[in-house]
Order: sequence, then structure tokens, then C-alpha cells
Amino acid sequence: MTAPGATKPRPPRRPGRRRDQAIALGWLVGVWNLLWGEFSWGNLLGGALVGAAVLLFFPLPPVTFGGRLRPRALLVLLVTFVVELVSASLHVAAIAVRPGYRPRGAIIGVRLRVRTDLNLALTAELLSLVPGTLILEADRNDGVLYAHVLDVRRPQDLADSRDRILAVEERVVRAVGSDAELRLLSTDPADRRSAT
Repeated sequence: MTAPGATKPRPPRRPGRRRDQAIALGWLVGVWNLLWGEFSWGNLLGGALVGAAVLLFFPLPPVTFGGRLRPRALLVLLVTFVVELVSASLHVAAIAVRPGYRPRGAIIGVRLRVRTDLNLALTAELLSLVPGTLILEADRNDGVLYAHVLDVRRPQDLADSRDRILAVEERVVRAVGSDAELRLLSTDPADRRSAT
């Protein structure tokens, strides 16, 4: 118990918080300069002031990274992403130039196996960058991504889209996930829901 009028001790800060803020400030300064179109001392100073204000008034919650980078799996993730990007671009272009064809879209919800914020964000970003798929909502509490998929002709296309989303998640976790997250990949999301 503390004496009346005494200040309470501050809770310990996360060790890498200052480093993370410095890295974020560096990125904000870089983006500021890119937006202005040139690197100058004025833009560097202005970017530093704006970046510091953003970090001060709009602090981001800390993102914990308990995984590790696996170079081979990261290479597989990047190569597969590029292949899917080119393939989906060609598919969407073919749909766009096909006369009289009206593609049908669908919205599906896919429960991810690993529910960390980092996994949810990376998986959603990679999926949204590929033409024909757009993440509409990410439910953090349940670990569900709601995606709009293009050119759905039969029920099997929905199952294929779900499998593709889970495959992207698997590649992300294999590239940057922890050992515990890798073990979660072998479970079905429905099995994990009933166990929790």
C-alpha cells in the first residue's frame, strides 16, 4: 500500500518500444518525402515533425512478434505471391475483355487457424493485393477474414477460394510464425473453435 500523496511506481515499459517508435518515425519521414516528391532538408525536418506528432497523438498498439524469419519459407511466400499476382491479373483481364460475360462474385468468411494480429494483417494484405480477391472485413476476436471473390460459377469455386486463403495463411505462418503457430496449422479452424 502506498502512503497518501505518494506517486505510484510506473509499470515497466516494453524493452523495444523506443526502437519500434524510431523505426516507425523513419518510415513516416520516408513516406513524407516520397509524397513531396523530393528529399530535401526541409522535407526531412517537416517529415520528422509530422511523424513525431503522429506517433505522439495517435500511438499504435505494440505488435508483438514471437516468430522468427525463415528465409526459405519467405522465398516460397514471395515467389508464390508473384505467380498468383500474375495469374490473377491475367484472369481478371480476360474477364474484362470477354464480351457479354458478367462474372458473379461472392462474399465468404474464412476462419484462420492462427489468430495473431500480425498473421491476420499479413494474410489480409497479401490477399487484397491479388486481383479478384478483396478483404472486406477482418474480425480480430474470432480470427475471421471476410473476402469478396470474383468469378464464382459453382459451389466448388467457393471451396477453392477458402482453400486458397488458408494456403496464403499457411505460407505466411511458415515464413514468419513461431513454432507454436506452426503447430496450429495442422488443426482445422472448426476444431479449434469447438475446443475454445
